[in-house]
Amino acid sequence: MKPADPLPGLLRAFFYERLVEQRNVSAHTVRSYRDTWRLFLRFAAARHKCPVVQLTLAELTATEVAHFLQHCEQGRKVSIGTRNCRLAALRSFFAFVAEREPPAVAQCAEVLRIPTKKAPQPAPCYLESSEIEAILAQPDRTSLEGQRDHALLSFLYNTGARVQEALDVCPKAIHFDSPACVRLFGKGRKERICPLWPETVALLRALLKRRPSAQDEPVFANRYGAPLGASGVRFKLARYVRTAVKSVPTLASKHVTPHSFRHATAVALVAVGTDVTVIRSFLGHATLDTTNHYAQANLDTKRKALERLDPSSTIKKPPRWRRDASILDWLDSL
Repeated sequence: MKPADPLPGLLRAFFYERLVEQRNVSAHTVRSYRDTWRLFLRFAAARHKCPVVQLTLAELTATEVAHFLQHCEQGRKVSIGTRNCRLAALRSFFAFVAEREPPAVAQCAEVLRIPTKKAPQPAPCYLESSEIEAILAQPDRTSLEGQRDHALLSFLYNTGARVQEALDVCPKAIHFDSPACVRLFGKGRKERICPLWPETVALLRALLKRRPSAQDEPVFANRYGAPLGASGVRFKLARYVRTAVKSVPTLASKHVTPHSFRHATAVALVAVGTDVTVIRSFLGHATLDTTNHYAQANLDTKRKALERLDPSSTIKKPPRWRRDASILDWLDSL
């Protein structure tokens, strides 16, 4: 009788033992890895013209992974960053397989040697204060849905939170009394506390008064009372931006997403001279390298720095090697 292929058991052990029990990764990481494997297994099954259940570990070669990554970029039109995330999920599994299945070590090593792809680093797209105001003016605050959207977008700009961090906020995480603040849980389960403006507190109070939530339920919910999804936020924001373009035409040239509010918060903090380490803590960045990216973004800050430079202070005296003829003569003689 032909022995059973180890692939199903390895996948199960990878998700339940390695990711959940041993590494204790977040639910977001598990879902990301799950989605990668859903796509990869379906892609490999289509190439081998067989059902997913008939795939074997030996068929999941480095060549198959390379074709899958190419399909992600060219067929699914994903970004290089998403392509690298898919690769990271596959690498993690094959590193695990190399420990459990010694006969497959060479196969796993080939997958692990597939390099990540470098992506261009464009300047972050951020919103000016006038553009923020134009977008915030679009939701119809007489309706519950519009009031929720206005409060959510104001919250994003106040805290610089990632959209999922904001959507996970529950009433118990908000301290409404002075000094008002909110407890956010970011990437890698890192926790941070952000201060809240009085205006933001008033918006949150009004929203909870109109649609009360339990202490452990999300503040921002959809019309059915279920947690609001990030895709829904992006959809509503795109509609508000299309309307706001009529009053602020500069929005037409910008790709505005919920993350743009985070960029706007970071650039605004840089513009008022906030220390970069404080901004790092405020945004929950892992390293200062990410935070320093925003220090280059604000054109007004660059312009003011240039204006502070006094043209008369420039050095007009030539350098010493220009003034010392003997050095020039010696160089000419070489």
